[in-house]
Amino acid sequence: MAIAENLKQILTELDDKATLVAVTKNRPLEEIKELYSAGYSIFGENRVQDLVEKFDVLPKDIQWHLIGHLQTNKVKYIAPFVQLIHSVDSLKLLQTIDKEGFKNNRVISCLLQFHVAEEETKFGLNWDEACLLLNSSEYKAMKNVQIIGIMGMASNTENQEQVAKEFETLSHFFKTLKRDYFEKAANFMELSMGMSGDYQLAIQKGSTMVRVGSALFRK
Repeated sequence: MAIAENLKQILTELDDKATLVAVTKNRPLEEIKELYSAGYSIFGENRVQDLVEKFDVLPKDIQWHLIGHLQTNKVKYIAPFVQLIHSVDSLKLLQTIDKEGFKNNRVISCLLQFHVAEEETKFGLNWDEACLLLNSSEYKAMKNVQIIGIMGMASNTENQEQVAKEFETLSHFFKTLKRDYFEKAANFMELSMGMSGDYQLAIQKGSTMVRVGSALFRK
């Protein structure tokens, strides 16, 4: 029952301020089923192959989020069912998602991923790149994607001041994009930031969606 108890504790902490995306990366099916049986069904996966495999065998009312880096040649495998793609980091990727959305007769919700961490290994747009994307004629012509917010990851560090500063940067980006590009878009409302080690701090800084794995599945 540890997973159910962890779920209850985390949801109490979130207190409806943010949506929990339960990260199922590297988790066995038994643990995921235990979480589902506890009444939760918003799951996030890092890798397309794992996402497709789990979608195939788990209940179809689960909302699946792709939270890891996404290559253009993998979009077609998740386009029929993915609820939200957190990791759009290029115009080329967004164009591919739009194309696959058209093929599947659906509009696919996406988040723009920003790079604010010190680690070079993390993916994401900088501010100028995001503005170029949103101002492009290619983006304005898209009909089968909708950008509903942004995502980012803080540096993997014990320095809480640095993490807080990076979350503040993401929050600033979100508010500025809302003002300058999405003022009339009621569905532009998601700021996906915060993971197992820092989700409480992320909520303080305005997160509306946290991606939690280890804190949820710990025994």
